Amino acid sequence: MTFWTKIAGFILRNRYLVLLFIAVITGLLVTQMKYMRFSYTEANLLPADHEVNIEYNEFLKVFGEEGNLILLGVKDSSIFTPEKFNAWNELSKSFDSIPEVDFTLSIADVKQLKADRKARKFKLEPLFKNTPTSKEEVEEIKKELFERLPFYENLLYNDNGVLQTAIYLNKEIINAPERADFITEVLIPTIEKFENKYQVNVRVSGMPYIRTLNSLNITKEMGIFVIGALLITAIIFFFFFRSFRATFITLLVVGIGVIWAFGFIGLFRYEITILSALIPPLIIVIGVPNAVFLINKYQQEVKKHGNQAKSLQRVISKIGNATLMTNITTASGFATFVFVKSQLLREFGILASVNIISIFILALLIIPICIVLCHFQKKNT
Repeated sequence: MTFWTKIAGFILRNRYLVLLFIAVITGLLVTQMKYMRFSYTEANLLPADHEVNIEYNEFLKVFGEEGNLILLGVKDSSIFTPEKFNAWNELSKSFDSIPEVDFTLSIADVKQLKADRKARKFKLEPLFKNTPTSKEEVEEIKKELFERLPFYENLLYNDNGVLQTAIYLNKEIINAPERADFITEVLIPTIEKFENKYQVNVRVSGMPYIRTLNSLNITKEMGIFVIGALLITAIIFFFFFRSFRATFITLLVVGIGVIWAFGFIGLFRYEITILSALIPPLIIVIGVPNAVFLINKYQQEVKKHGNQAKSLQRVISKIGNATLMTNITTASGFATFVFVKSQLLREFGILASVNIISIFILALLIIPICIVLCHFQKKNT
C-alpha cells in the first residue's frame, strides 16, 4: 500500500474528524484576524541596512517625522468676501483644539514687521487684529498679503489667487491608527460641511492625507478583488462542470482558504500592505485549479467503473500527488522572497508560500469528503 493510498483511506474513513480539525483550525485563525492592521506608512522595498534607509532614519532621529503636514487650498474669487473669508479662517482654527493636531497656520496667523521708532526696533504684529466686516477690509488684507508679504508666498497664498492653510499633525500619530480616524472622522466631514455651506471647493493634500486614502483604497479594493475573483471563478467553474454542487464545494474550499489567509496575517502580526493585500485573490486563483483537477478526475473515474470509494481513492492518490508537486513548486517560487533583505518582500513570501500549501491541504481534505457527504444526501433523498 502506497503512502497516498494510506492518506486516501485515512481521509475517507475519518471524514468527520478531519472536518472537525479544519473547523477548529479555522476558528483559531478567525480569532487571530483581530490582530490584522493596515500599514500607515509608505511601502519601502529597500532593505533596512540600505544606505538610503540608514540616512533617512538618521534624518528622522535628528528632525523627527517630516510627513505630518496637511494642506487645505481654495481657489475661488468669492472667498475674498467677508462671510467666506472669516469662515475660511474659522475653519482653520477649528482644528486647533483637536488633540491629533499640533498647530495650524492660516491667514489669521500671519505676522508682519512693524518699526517701533521710539524703541528703535522691529516688532511683530498680526496682519489684522479685528475680524473684517466689509469687502473693503478684506481687499485691504488681500493687498497687504499679496503685495507686501512675499515671505508667505507658496505657503499661505500664490499669485493665482489661491489661499492655503497648513495643518501640522502630532508627530506621534503619523504612523498610528489615530491618523486615519482623524482624517476620515474629523477632517473630511468638516471640510465637506464647509463646502456644502459656502459652495466652495476645497482641495486637500499632504502625505498623511494621501497615505490614509491609499490605506482606505487598499481596504476597499481588497474586498472588491476577493468578491470579484470568487464570482468570476465560480461562473467559469460552473460553465465547465454545469454542477451547482461542485461549484459550491469549490467556493467552500477557497472561502475557507481566504479566511485562513487573513488569519495568518493576524497570526504573524503582519501589516496589510499593497503586497499582502494580493494574498487572498492569489489563494482563490490557485485554489480553483486544485478543485478543477480533483473534481474532474473524480468524474472521469466514476464514468469508468461507477465505484465512488475507488474513484475518490484514485483521485487522492494520483491527482493529490501531482497537485502537491505543482503547489510546492509555486510555493517555493514565492518562498525565495524569504531570503531577500527587504522586510516587505520577506513577509509577502512567507504569507504566499504558507497559504499556497494551506489551500492545497484544504482542497485535498474537503473536496473528497464533501463528495461523499453530497452523495449520501442524494442517495437518502
